Amino acid sequence: MPTKGRGRAAWLTIVGIGEDGVAGLGDEAKRRIAEAEFVFGGKRHLALVAPLAKGESRAWPVPFDAGMHDVLALAGRNVCVLASGDPFYHGVGVTLARKVSPDEMLVLPAPSSISLAASRLGWPLQDVEAISLHGHAIDLIRPLLQPGARILALTSDGDAPALIARLLGELGFGPSRMTVLEALGGPDEARRTARADAFDLENINPLNVLALEIESTPDARVLPAAPGLADHLFEHDGQITKREIRAVTLSALAPRHGELLWDIGAGSGSIGIEWMLAHPSLRAIAIEADPTRAARVRRNATAFGVPGLVVVEGPAPKALAGLDPPDAIFIGGGGSDAGVVETAITALRQGGRLVANAVTLEMEALLLDQHNRCGGELLRIALSRAAPVGSMQAWRPAMPVMQWSWVKP
Repeated sequence: MPTKGRGRAAWLTIVGIGEDGVAGLGDEAKRRIAEAEFVFGGKRHLALVAPLAKGESRAWPVPFDAGMHDVLALAGRNVCVLASGDPFYHGVGVTLARKVSPDEMLVLPAPSSISLAASRLGWPLQDVEAISLHGHAIDLIRPLLQPGARILALTSDGDAPALIARLLGELGFGPSRMTVLEALGGPDEARRTARADAFDLENINPLNVLALEIESTPDARVLPAAPGLADHLFEHDGQITKREIRAVTLSALAPRHGELLWDIGAGSGSIGIEWMLAHPSLRAIAIEADPTRAARVRRNATAFGVPGLVVVEGPAPKALAGLDPPDAIFIGGGGSDAGVVETAITALRQGGRLVANAVTLEMEALLLDQHNRCGGELLRIALSRAAPVGSMQAWRPAMPVMQWSWVKP
């Protein structure tokens, strides 16, 4: 029978299970599996608990049903769901928690594969960068590639370690030490090590965690943690918010956890990319009218490890229709076109930030008018760089930038 939760019946049990199967389960987990009317899980998990399960076994459908319709249809019955390791570390528990109240479920986790890997290597988890590449592009690892870093990565299959080794070599991290930990916690557990630039491991178990000890060459592509990345790191045609201006702009945009940015007139995509690099929870949509530049934005997003940057091709304001409401907006190119600023202001969430940069007199006039009507802050940024003049050096001024920043009341 379902047990009593905090105020309502806990009809759902989620049991974390490792490669050691039933042997690694506690008495409570074993009892829950045995008493369940229905047991859901992957075929491998169901096979592991077959000696225990007395109810109806149901394997996950292919493709996986993120809506959990089959489980939810049995609400109020005695249901058990099997998950790998810790169900709430990139597991099915996360999916179910979006649909089921915590009061309606009992969760019995097992150690995650990340925890097992750290224990095998003797790595303090608080000092390790952990990332899931399972079902995701391996490019997500790029921002974590810092000399001296230790990284634990969940992979998708047996081919992923070789692909990551190749990426490390291409980016100048060939000397890095790679340890593949396979089938952790089970009878087939194994651990093998190779340098990234000499990676030759074969027949890798699809169930693996990759441990990386990052070492770099002098020309490695290391992405600094501070905003205002060097312009040469981006592919661009000159249409880019320059490094120093970009740092000031990102400060004004003030990214916060989980927020969405619209980067209108994205050019090279540098603002949206650096916004997303500030924290993994941040999202951005780059709006760019020129197809060649839009393709360049996508390549830059991949190169900086933020492949989730959404690129919308088309001119603003028309291309803004139907997009998710933003928490912050940056207007770079095309801001002087009719209706762009007005549409952006209307779309911005209450309390959201809008930052617009101007280098032309026409855009300056538009921003002055907006400042007079809406308030906010005006900033004029003037930069000069030393450059040769004959046999000597002199200051060569860049075009000044006027910046309007505003918070929607």
